[in-house]
Amino acid sequence: MINNLPESHVIKMWQQLLLNRRELTTEEGEPIRIIHPGRSNDDQGADFRNAIIITKRGLIKGDIEVHVKSSDWRAHRHHQDPAYNWVILHVVMWHNSKAAITLQNGKGIPTLALHHYLTDTTNWWLRQDCQATLNAPCLEVSHGWNKGTIAEFLDGAGEERFLAKANRFQADMAQMGPSQSLYQGIMRALGYAKNKLSFLELARRLPLQVLESMTQSEMPDEECLAWEQALLLGTAGLLPSQRSNWHLENKSDGKWIDKLEKLWGSFGYTETMSDSAWHLFKVRPNNFPVRRIVAMTYMILRYREKGILEEVINMIKETPLSKGYHRVVDGLLVTTEGYWANHFDFGLDSKVKAKSLLGKRRAADIAVNVILPFTFAWSQFASQPELKQKSLDLYHSCPKLVDNTVERHMSNQLGLDSSLVNSAQRQQGLIHIYNTQCTQGKCHCCPLGQLKAGDHI
Repeated sequence: MINNLPESHVIKMWQQLLLNRRELTTEEGEPIRIIHPGRSNDDQGADFRNAIIITKRGLIKGDIEVHVKSSDWRAHRHHQDPAYNWVILHVVMWHNSKAAITLQNGKGIPTLALHHYLTDTTNWWLRQDCQATLNAPCLEVSHGWNKGTIAEFLDGAGEERFLAKANRFQADMAQMGPSQSLYQGIMRALGYAKNKLSFLELARRLPLQVLESMTQSEMPDEECLAWEQALLLGTAGLLPSQRSNWHLENKSDGKWIDKLEKLWGSFGYTETMSDSAWHLFKVRPNNFPVRRIVAMTYMILRYREKGILEEVINMIKETPLSKGYHRVVDGLLVTTEGYWANHFDFGLDSKVKAKSLLGKRRAADIAVNVILPFTFAWSQFASQPELKQKSLDLYHSCPKLVDNTVERHMSNQLGLDSSLVNSAQRQQGLIHIYNTQCTQGKCHCCPLGQLKAGDHI
């Protein structure tokens, strides 16, 4: 027994010690094999996301929760928390509970107790805080592969991700038209990781055509903004009157709220989303869904003369390659002097003047993930080969963005020097490898494992 074992040690064993073992068995007597242990989760829910295991039921993907004792599952009330409904395996050091491990939705999950696999070597490893040697092809990257070869591989993977995005935009254009396709792409990106599907659902429920029909009228700018915000926030179910746990902290700020509520009431639309559809836990104020939705209204208003599609395409056409990326990012920035310069949600003062509704970080992400691949796809759709090449060249020139959890996970897993991942394209390459190889359990056919010995230093 290991006395006073911290959960971090159990997590380390799960991540690094068991991947080569084929004789693992759950406490329910079911053989199990680990394909991918998942990546660390810094949000609510289980410890690891996107894990892959194989059981007698076949290949299963989902989350992994780790505890020292199996009784911790109920002690931590995970059986009552829907955020844990994607857990496929409960990993513990010791199984000390007779109660079945169940999810909030009633489904049972197996438990894997690691103490069965402890050896003297394991105990030494835990004391020394060493890393185990895993039989994973990608780990060879950190053992002397030529940096130029890895850079070329990441560039190639980054371009594959760009083209895959462009192909999806082309398919969307054929189904819903270019304008709605672009609108949905931007809305999805505004949702960031936590609310992207909710933003996409909102864009589907309230099409761009409805919003642009207002901006194309003679209505003054402020009135346009009010209508757009009322319709988008009302359809999202995020107006104060629609939220069960909302209360107005500052009554003096009610004028703009009253205006939006009245406009929404006069519209008479009933097909709204639930406020529970929105992920608000651990969301930074500037990323708050209400604030991002408002940013979209300002963007639509800015392009009211010609429409968002034509304005975006013209922005790419008119941008010199030498200034390309920065010009595109600057064209997406959104600022305000109104109510939202002081609030990140209704009635909640931001404490500081926050004029930026869409800053450079989020604008850069939208440029790389939406605007450039969309323009590439539209250029094929409109038979404009020069613009097609220009959008790809602009993508190649994009500098490194702020990294995310997937990129950090992959850089650590591959043992990459931070100076190697020095462009947005290479960051996209890491995400592409993770999505198409790691989370699909394709270690055996991953291109990283097929690098030739001649590529080795």
